Amino acid sequence: MVGIGEAKARAIVQYREENGPFSSVDDLLEVKGIGVKTLEKNRDRLSIE
Repeated sequence: MVGIGEAKARAIVQYREENGPFSSVDDLLEVKGIGVKTLEKNRDRLSIE
């Protein structure tokens, strides 16, 4: 993902472990360090299954 380094990747995994699976791509905005700009840069690369 564009703009996602090791620290943000760890934050995503930690959030998922504490809160369960994401129900939508927009749930990533709840992760500390992930903002609207980062999400929009990556939206076409993301999916929820």
